[in-house]
Amino acid sequence: MTRLFFIRHGKTIWNLEGRYQGAKGDSELLPESHTEIKMLANYLKNEKFEKIYCSPIKRAFVTASELARALPQELAVEKNIGLSEFNLGEMEGMLFTDVAKKFPRELDAFRNHPDLYNAKNISGESFQELFSRMTPIIQRICKEHPNGNVIIVSHGAALCAEIRHLLGYSLEDLRKAGGLSNTSTTILKTNDAVNFDCLEWNKTDYLNRKLDQSDTV
Repeated sequence: MTRLFFIRHGKTIWNLEGRYQGAKGDSELLPESHTEIKMLANYLKNEKFEKIYCSPIKRAFVTASELARALPQELAVEKNIGLSEFNLGEMEGMLFTDVAKKFPRELDAFRNHPDLYNAKNISGESFQELFSRMTPIIQRICKEHPNGNVIIVSHGAALCAEIRHLLGYSLEDLRKAGGLSNTSTTILKTNDAVNFDCLEWNKTDYLNRKLDQSDTV
């Protein structure tokens, strides 16, 4: 059995500002995020992991690297571009409030109605395109670690969509149960890299604080 520990990167300046980062936008982790990565490591310290895989985007790679240093075992960190955040095209770098004014239909569909989302309207990436690049990577990781635990550090929107896709959710239902928070842990298990079960969803209690709206996408 493979267990996949999906980690959303630490909170950034743009997360706090309510600004879309996407695959090409990026900002620095908040000072407190470095402390929260250590809290995450404390939560994970009793598990044995075989490897850490991560998005190459700086906010995710820094999270993965700091987590690797904070864990009690020595772990390699492997970057894979297929684990990057959604390409959000023209929305990247924009405040949510500004996106709501300029692209109201696209924003509402992306957040609430993925089955109605037309990525071409913003020169972005569709949900199906995301699944096509992420699912084969997750399946390969499972096949390379058939009896182990691995950590995958990626991004809120991409992970929320991909994890629920792996669990068999329809496109229409992808967002109905909420999103993922910064420095959260979601755990799936599988025996065949095809059928997945969720053991934990968006676990953040180890952060010892009340989350606010800017923590979750």
